[in-house]
Amino acid sequence: MTLQETLASIAKSGLPLQGKLDALKFEFETNFAPPAIVEALHRGTEELIASGAQNRALKAGDLAPEFTLPDADGNPVSSKTLLAKGPLVVTFYRGVWCPYCNFDLSALEQARSDIEARGASLVAISEQTAPNSRKSQRQNGLGFPILGDHGGEIAALFGVRWTLPDYLRAAQKTLGADLTQFNGEDSWTLPMPARYVIAQDGAIVYAEVNADYTRRPEPSAIFPVLDQLRRRHVA
Repeated sequence: MTLQETLASIAKSGLPLQGKLDALKFEFETNFAPPAIVEALHRGTEELIASGAQNRALKAGDLAPEFTLPDADGNPVSSKTLLAKGPLVVTFYRGVWCPYCNFDLSALEQARSDIEARGASLVAISEQTAPNSRKSQRQNGLGFPILGDHGGEIAALFGVRWTLPDYLRAAQKTLGADLTQFNGEDSWTLPMPARYVIAQDGAIVYAEVNADYTRRPEPSAIFPVLDQLRRRHVA
C-alpha cells in the first residue's frame, strides 16, 4: 500500500482525530520513513519539548495580538472584523506537506458547523504560499480560510514560531518538504501546532500548543468554551 492509500484508509477509519494521528505515526514510521529520518524527527520533537518553547507561547488569560492577513485569494482578513461578529477560533497550520496537519484541518471542517452554530468564526494560519493554501483548501474540502503568515510574523507574536535546526532541515528535504519552496522564503521556521479561542474583547480563553506535531486536541474540546462565551454574551 502506498502512503496516499494509507492516508485514505486512515481517513475513512472512523477513528477520532488523535486515533488517526496515532495510526498515521505508526504506519509512517514503520513502513515509509527511513530509520535515520525517524530518528531525526524524534530528536527534533524532543529538543523542542526540552526547550520549553510551548510553555512560552500565549496562554488563556493573555491578550491575543490583532492581525490582518491575506487569505488564499489575496483578500485581507482582519481579526478585529471577525471578533466584532463573535469569538474567533485560530489554528496554526504547518503546511500542505504535513499529513498530520491535514487530518487536523479535516477534523476542524467536520466540526465547523458546530463552531459556527455557537457564533464563532474559524481561520487557519500558515506560513505557506497562497497556491499551497489553495491546494490545502481543495484537498481537505475546507469551508474556512487559510491565512498567509509570511515568515511567521503572527506565529511569533503568539509565541508559537520556532526555527528548524540543520539536521531537521535535511530530513524534511529528504521527505520532500523543502520549506523554502512551500513557504516561498528561507527562514526555515514553522509554527508549533496550536489552537486558540479568542473572546470578543481580545482575551484568549482557550489555548492548546503542542511541541509534538503528532499531538492535536479534538475540535470538540472547544465547544464548552464557546458555549460559555455565548452564555456570557446573552447574560
